[in-house]
Amino acid sequence: MSTRTATLLGCGDLGSRVGLRLAQEGVTVTGVRRDAAQVPPPIRGVAADLTDPDVDLPDLDADLLLVCLTADGRDEDAYRRTYVDGMLRGIEAVVRARTPSRAVLVSSTGVFGDVEGEVDESTPPAPSRPTARVLLEAERAFAEALPHGVVARLSGLYGRPHPRVVDEVRRGDDRDPGRWTNRVHRDDAASALAHLLTRVDDPDRLYVVTDDEPCTSGELRTLVAAELGVPWPEGDDVTPVGRRLSNARLRATGWQPEIPSYREGYPPLVAGS
Repeated sequence: MSTRTATLLGCGDLGSRVGLRLAQEGVTVTGVRRDAAQVPPPIRGVAADLTDPDVDLPDLDADLLLVCLTADGRDEDAYRRTYVDGMLRGIEAVVRARTPSRAVLVSSTGVFGDVEGEVDESTPPAPSRPTARVLLEAERAFAEALPHGVVARLSGLYGRPHPRVVDEVRRGDDRDPGRWTNRVHRDDAASALAHLLTRVDDPDRLYVVTDDEPCTSGELRTLVAAELGVPWPEGDDVTPVGRRLSNARLRATGWQPEIPSYREGYPPLVAGS
């Protein structure tokens, strides 16, 4: 039996975590990144800037394709160069060899915009920011190029040392304590993407990737303050606002997060800060 192959269009922190998981399962993995020297072995690095219209990409033969790009700026033009134009250049190099049997695009729950309340895959996207509108444009371009592809909309990623909320708590920043926040640990995001690439026989075209329990900003800061030993005001009785994301569709495929909520995920990070 021949070894499966995977191509990662984008091999930064998250892409690398997925690629290393695939490699542990015996998949031969190639990662495309501007600086191939930063691609961790045993992933094979290919140096290419997909935002360059003159980029010379080799054929990228793959059974499995993950599009996990990171824009080189935070404005609308940078997003379009990367998430639309760059993505399509990369996909073209892959399908020149053959159409992958499974393709997953990493997108963002930011495409839901300012919608309130319970949110899942049936909720119509309504991006309010120009960059989020570009991400929705990228989803549609991906679906046109690879109609069998799967879009994974990720909520807020965390899991790197010294999370930003630690500094916010230390300086007493308690803004929007009643706003719902949604997040997923980077390791669980990677496991979900690897799961969608390899474990689901007949996937839906869209999944929300988030942990089991949204929390308010105030709840998160209260936990972090307790871990730091910093005095923190008791929460007022406020009605939470914002959106609560559901991972029910993803969980129905057999995936489950190893870090189900902020309660398990943040204390180790705060302790190392």
